Amino acid sequence: MNKLLASVFISALMTIPVTAQEVTGTIHVNQGKQKIYKEIYGQFAEHLGSCIYGGLWVGPESKIPNTQGYRNDVLQALKDLKVPVLRWPGGCFADEYHWMDGIGPREKRPKMQNNNWGGTIEDNSFGTHEFLNLCEMIGCEPYISGNVGSGSVEELAKWVEYMTSDGDTPMAKLRRQNGRDKAWKVKFLGIGNESWGCGGNMRPEYYSDLYRRYAVYCRNYDGNKLYKVASGASDYDYNWTKVLMDRVGNRANGISLHYYTVAGWTGSKGSATKFDNDDFYWTMGKCLGIEDVIRKHEAIMDKADPKKQIGLLVDEWGTWWDEEPGTIRGHLYQQNSMRDAFVAALSLNVFHRHCDRVRMANIAQVVNVLQSMILTDTKGTGHMVLTPTYHVFHMYKDFQEATYLPMDIKCDSMEVRGDSHAPEGRKIPLVSISSAQKEDGTIVVSLANVSLDKTQRVELNLDGMRQSLNTVKGEILSCKSITDFNDFEHPQSVKPTAFKDAKISKKALKVKIPAKSIVVLKIK
Repeated sequence: MNKLLASVFISALMTIPVTAQEVTGTIHVNQGKQKIYKEIYGQFAEHLGSCIYGGLWVGPESKIPNTQGYRNDVLQALKDLKVPVLRWPGGCFADEYHWMDGIGPREKRPKMQNNNWGGTIEDNSFGTHEFLNLCEMIGCEPYISGNVGSGSVEELAKWVEYMTSDGDTPMAKLRRQNGRDKAWKVKFLGIGNESWGCGGNMRPEYYSDLYRRYAVYCRNYDGNKLYKVASGASDYDYNWTKVLMDRVGNRANGISLHYYTVAGWTGSKGSATKFDNDDFYWTMGKCLGIEDVIRKHEAIMDKADPKKQIGLLVDEWGTWWDEEPGTIRGHLYQQNSMRDAFVAALSLNVFHRHCDRVRMANIAQVVNVLQSMILTDTKGTGHMVLTPTYHVFHMYKDFQEATYLPMDIKCDSMEVRGDSHAPEGRKIPLVSISSAQKEDGTIVVSLANVSLDKTQRVELNLDGMRQSLNTVKGEILSCKSITDFNDFEHPQSVKPTAFKDAKISKKALKVKIPAKSIVVLKIK
C-alpha cells in the first residue's frame, strides 16, 4: 500500500509516466461551456442532535447573543459563506415531521420525540416560519423535504399552499393569522427522503407511483415554481435510478443521490481525530469513489434523458465517523479534522467535473452534526468554532456560478486499500485540481495535495486565453499533522493563510504545493 504508481491522466483515464512529484497539464480556457451551479455548495440542517437547537436556534430569551432567536455568530458565519440553499427538516426526521405542529404560538406547539436520533424530546419552537425566515436572513433558497413516509398527500399539498400561496386560500389565511402576510418563495421541494430506508422502506416501483401522485397535488401558487425532487438512490443502488427514470422521468425536475464517506454501517466507523496514514489514504479513496458512482447513475439517466433536463442532486454527502466520546448517542456530534477538509475539497472538485448533470449538493450537516461547518458550545456564553471544512467552502465560494474549465492533468497516483465495493483497492491521484472562470474573466483554480510527505510542483498551461494575466493571489489551508482540528480551546489550529508560492507568466501557471495542503488561486 501507499506505493507510488505511474501518473494518472484524469480527463481520459489513461496512464502516462511523468517525473515523480511533478504535475503538468492544460486548462482549456476556451472550452468552458457549463456553469457550476451555486447549489452544489448547499447545506443541510436536520433536526438531529444540536444542529437546530443550540446550533442555529437558541430562542429569543437565550443569554447567547441572538437575533430573534437565531445565534448571531452562526448567522454571520453562514452569510460569509454565501450559502446558496439550505435543506430542512431532514433527513430521516422529515418523514416523521408534521408541519402543523411547528406553526402558531411557540408556547402552544406540541412536543414530539425524535425517534430517529436519540429519542430527544423537541418542543417544535423551530418550525416553518423560523426556517423560512432564516433562509431570508442569510439570503439562500429553502429546500423543503416533505413527509411521504408517514404523511399524506393532503398534508404536503397544504404545506406548499401555506408557504407559497398569496391568494385568499385557507392555508394562506392560516399563515397570515400566524404573523406572515406575504408568501415565501420556495423553489426546491423534496418528495420524501431515503424512501428505500428510513423514509418508508419502499420498493422503487412503489415509491415511483407514490411520487407521481404526490407531485400532482404539490401546486405552483402565485408565481412560485417548484423544482420537484424525487427521492433517489443510496450510493450503489443503480436499479433505483433506472426504475425512477423509467416510471417518473420528467415528472421530476431532479432526483437525489446519497453517498457518505463511511467505513460501514455496522460497528465502529472510526475516530474523527485518531487515525493513521493508511486510514487517511483510505478515506481519500472512498470519497473519490463517488465519481464512479455518479458516472454510473449519469449513464442510466442519459439513456432516458439525453438532453440532461433532469438534475442529479447529491443532497446528502460527507464523512461519517463515531460520535465524540461523552456526547449523546444518536446525536452524531463529531470533530472535524484536516482529513475532512480534504474530503470536502476532493468531493467539490468531482461535482465540478459533473456539473452538466449535478445541479445541487448538500453536505451533511451545517452545525454540530457529521461533517459540519460550525461547532457550537451550547452551554455558558456559547462559543463557536469554524471547522476546516468551513474554511474549504469559504475558499471555494468563487466557484459558485462560474464556468467550469475542462483540464488535462498528469500526476502521480498511489494505491490505497479498498473495501467491499473496491475489493482490489483503489487508485488515487496525489493532486486534485479544478478550474473555472468567473464573469469578470478571473480564473479560479483549486489544488489539493493529498500526499502527507511530498511537495508537488505544478505547471499548468492556460490554453485559449484571450487576455494576458498579470496577478495571482491565493489562500492555503495546511496543517502540521493531518489529524489537526479546531476546538473551543484552540479555535485556529487550522485556518487559511495567504499563499505566495504561485507565479503566472506567458499564460502558464506554476505552483509549489506543500504536502497535505489545499490551495485556491485567483488569477487576473
